[in-house]
Amino acid sequence: MIKVESLSHAFYVGKKNNRQEVPVLRDINLQIQEGEIVSIVGRSGSGKSTLLNLMSGYIKPTQGDLYINEERVTEFKESKWADFRSEHLGFIFQSFQLIPSMTAYQNIELPLVMKGISEYERKRRVDKLLERVGLSDFREHYPSELSGGQQQRVSVARALIVNPPIILADEPTGSLDQETEKELLDFIQKLNKEEKITFVIITHDEEVAQIADRTIRLEDGRLVSDREEAAK
Repeated sequence: MIKVESLSHAFYVGKKNNRQEVPVLRDINLQIQEGEIVSIVGRSGSGKSTLLNLMSGYIKPTQGDLYINEERVTEFKESKWADFRSEHLGFIFQSFQLIPSMTAYQNIELPLVMKGISEYERKRRVDKLLERVGLSDFREHYPSELSGGQQQRVSVARALIVNPPIILADEPTGSLDQETEKELLDFIQKLNKEEKITFVIITHDEEVAQIADRTIRLEDGRLVSDREEAAK
């Protein structure tokens, strides 16, 4: 489902005639299969977020190739990446990234509006997801009126609204208390089991990593281990 081949990324500092290369990722090779939960762990600065941003097309690699659903996406232009993301990828963020001026319903609905889905179909899908994440009674609430756990459930519903086969999650439990974290992790496992959604999760939290089928560890931009976890 996701195939990374000899992927490297660097940024440059200094003026044009005296630029210095700062490597961030170095020759990463990995494959993520359909229906897996994969955690990516490592210290700050190890390259985790850069790898996720490469997988989502928000930055381009310095070298190497990336395939998603057997399609080579390495050289996609931004317009093509935008279309590809809307069909294949969902995103969950630590900071939720909800639009404060929109209700829970409107935040979840937004990806469908951008895709030109009819109002009737939008309402059907949003109502179904609100019920699924337990927020039917909070549909007209704004983010500031919701708890952290409720905001993250809105974020999850927004990620699911376009039925993506892959969800990329960047520290999804980082702003949650322990009880709410467990609820979210249970929900991720349920989605994975029932709908075969593939999850790629960046985390510092060992409890989050423990729900994964595999854990990939990065150090100084290098992949240093790729291990299967014990049966859940």
